[in-house]
Amino acid sequence: MRVFLVAGEPSGDRLGGALMAGLRNLRPDVQFDGIGGAEMQAQGLVSRFPMEELSVMGLVEVLPKFFHLKRRIEETAQAVLATQPDVLITIDSPDFGLRVARRVKAASRIRTVHYVAPSVWAWRSGRADKMAKVIDHVLALLPFEPPWMERAGMECDFVGHPVVNEPVATETEMSEFRAAKGLGTAPVLLVLPGSRRGEVERLAPVFGDAVGRFLSDKPDWRVVVPTVPHVADLVGAQAANWVGNPVVLSPDTQAPETSAQAKRAAFATADIALAASGTVSLELAAQDTPMVIAYKVSWLTQKIAERMVSVDTVTLVNLVSDTRAVPECLGADCTPETIAARLAAVAAAPGAQTDAMRLTMERLGRGGEAPGLRAARAVLNRMPG
Repeated sequence: MRVFLVAGEPSGDRLGGALMAGLRNLRPDVQFDGIGGAEMQAQGLVSRFPMEELSVMGLVEVLPKFFHLKRRIEETAQAVLATQPDVLITIDSPDFGLRVARRVKAASRIRTVHYVAPSVWAWRSGRADKMAKVIDHVLALLPFEPPWMERAGMECDFVGHPVVNEPVATETEMSEFRAAKGLGTAPVLLVLPGSRRGEVERLAPVFGDAVGRFLSDKPDWRVVVPTVPHVADLVGAQAANWVGNPVVLSPDTQAPETSAQAKRAAFATADIALAASGTVSLELAAQDTPMVIAYKVSWLTQKIAERMVSVDTVTLVNLVSDTRAVPECLGADCTPETIAARLAAVAAAPGAQTDAMRLTMERLGRGGEAPGLRAARAVLNRMPG
């Protein structure tokens, strides 16, 4: 069985890696091709070009890279058509993946699967109908998404999220992490300013100012800043002058498992976290770490989004748990003053998010079959013939 996969950012790479492991478990003869990052490469993928080239977010932010991305779309679609896989699986990053799928469908009958349902319940509900023209089957991360996809004419399976199957840091791992990083018994603030360069450039200065305000009367606190390889230099430079004697965790020189262990230990060790909006809220919830979510985009992208968004929260923990337990600082509220105030409120009542985080993990499948294996089984069960 031949599978062509396309992922465009770290969260998609994690999904792809788990899916590939599940496929290999169920179909040992499977062969992989496509684009992906470290997690997918660890499962045997030789990426046709660096996945990081696709890690662009925001309507305005894409414009400078438009022609390069367009060339990569054509190149990827031609690679799929040339190799004729049994299935093309595009993972998240719909602006890139669905354009590839459209070109593939126009020239072939190759089966197409998209992993991560677009958030049509939040904005641009018409996307599902457009997507149905080029996608046969959707793998959904959230339990309420299948009906939206099925109404548009696509097959859809809720498969959960791989985060619920990731290990929870042990007390020993947390103690060893504290010792290795010289944290002692200090309270820890985790700061996550994003996994894309554009995000870090926008958010890190705001986050740094907010950290300074929050810690102004907390001299005993320490700051830990996990990052990913392609933005490690930028994050390190931004955090160099922050208060809290920041420890920047860069996976550049570590084996994947060592890096993953350090990351989950950092998440679990933290007393609270300040994070950019995204899948990271689920990673924090998996380690029972209370959080504040903050995010902003360019002015024009923000104005366009305000007209299109139909939900009052973007944080997955809030959405899945059907609560508003996690405070957000979005758009005009993404200011150092507001962020610092909300960090202070969370620090004063860290247990306020506990029930919402645990309910989120339960609804996403914790305790059941590994989501990557569920996703693989769904792909195979829906294959024709």
